[in-house]
Amino acid sequence: MAHGYLPNEFQIQDTESIDEVIGLDLKLSAMAFSSYPFKPLMGNNAAGWSLHLSEETRDTKRFRRTVSIPESIGSNCNLSSGGNSDDSLSRSSSTSSLNSLSRLQFRDHILTYNQRYLAAEAVEEAAAAMINSEESGAEEEETADGMRLLQRLIACAEAVACRDKSHASALLSELRANALVFGSSFQRVASCFVQGLADRLALVLPFGPVGRVAPVMNIMDIASDKEEEAFRLVYDICPHIQFGHFVANLSILEAFEGESFVHVVDLGMTLGLPHGYQWCHLIQSLANRAGKRPCRLRITAVGLCVGRFNIIGQELKAYAKELGMNLEFSIVESNLENLRPEDIKVFDGEVLVVNSILQLHCVVKESRGALNSVLQMIHELAPKVLVLVEQDSSHNGPFFLGRFMEALHYYSAIFDSLDAVLPKYDTRRAKMEQFYFAEEIKNIVSREGPDRVERHERVDQWRRRMSRAGFQAAPLRMISQAKQWLGKNNVCEGYTVVEDKGCLVLGWKSKPIVAASCWKC
Repeated sequence: MAHGYLPNEFQIQDTESIDEVIGLDLKLSAMAFSSYPFKPLMGNNAAGWSLHLSEETRDTKRFRRTVSIPESIGSNCNLSSGGNSDDSLSRSSSTSSLNSLSRLQFRDHILTYNQRYLAAEAVEEAAAAMINSEESGAEEEETADGMRLLQRLIACAEAVACRDKSHASALLSELRANALVFGSSFQRVASCFVQGLADRLALVLPFGPVGRVAPVMNIMDIASDKEEEAFRLVYDICPHIQFGHFVANLSILEAFEGESFVHVVDLGMTLGLPHGYQWCHLIQSLANRAGKRPCRLRITAVGLCVGRFNIIGQELKAYAKELGMNLEFSIVESNLENLRPEDIKVFDGEVLVVNSILQLHCVVKESRGALNSVLQMIHELAPKVLVLVEQDSSHNGPFFLGRFMEALHYYSAIFDSLDAVLPKYDTRRAKMEQFYFAEEIKNIVSREGPDRVERHERVDQWRRRMSRAGFQAAPLRMISQAKQWLGKNNVCEGYTVVEDKGCLVLGWKSKPIVAASCWKC
């Protein structure tokens, strides 16, 4: 989609055609046209023999020759205006008067149908040429529109970065008219960045930093009903979070192998996703495991959404009871920065794992002290395994424009994937784009300081951070299972899973989306 418009340093190095890049909808099925646009020229008899011809001349393709479009139309008109067996008979008589009348009629029959076959074939080729010409023109127009939209978007970002309110406001007015919420995939993602630029411009002070809002642990802590609904749709339709849950559970099951007392500390409970889907699957896997089940399973939820966590805990305990599992569920009401080792109750003899799904990036700050404190606290708990799943992109750079371009590249890939899964006017698609991904985009683009919590980083940067905090990588050897999971869950073609130095990365057409890694103390 937008990839083809981005400067080289921000582009994916692939060979996708430009129509795939900008998300054009130029399938022939979407265009109203007749398979035989010249059929009226064939006369009343044309409709009668065109279908009949497809059956009776199936074996005559060996007579095929190259026919120009004018020639084919001219011969077709002659056929429809009276090209009968008498004409062919006279031509045949002039060449050989010794042939019988029946043989002449047979040869004439074959010649006539061969000519009709070639004429109809040429008409189809003419129609295809006209359609391809129209498509080519539409592609060029869409490409030009996309380029103009991208240029205006980058120019607006530059004006906002320079605090040029008058120029930025003028560009925003133009962008709002062209960045359509129900347009192409690039127009849709551009509409989200326009919102972010407008918010940033409104918060820009004449001298000093961007204005502030109340800090939160993550964007879902203050989510509205619409945003919570959009988040549930993202979980159901996009494979990003489900992929993280799948890899995390495989790692946790491996750590719990042969253990009787097991304990999971879940940081953020996957942003408070309802029903605790990850742990339902883990409980089921433990219950169905061959051999001895764990005698006790403990799950500790860490976060600020206590009411939501209580509901999840009740549902999980009821589900575990149905499967004959003993589950203890507890809550620690705290954000990650204020969490202390003594807040987590760990009993002697139990195996502890820590689970973090799209959570630790929220405590990455400019000073790096907050994340270091959290990682040090986790290290003191001495878990057998720390499972880390994060967005694999660089949205924490020190410079606004660089961060803006990285985010545009990353979310363009996500919006492209949505375009491949759902039709343009599907309300579920609009809800996910405008009430979930747009919120992330606006936080990246419009906020600064403690208010900017969507500080995604690449997996290489996470390796360095984890190593400095004293963790050792535990390579994930489950690439085959991950690929099988994609096929089993009918994930849209275009998603890929690759192994990167012991991490598993889910991507869309070579663009990384989320990365899962495993760490030991």
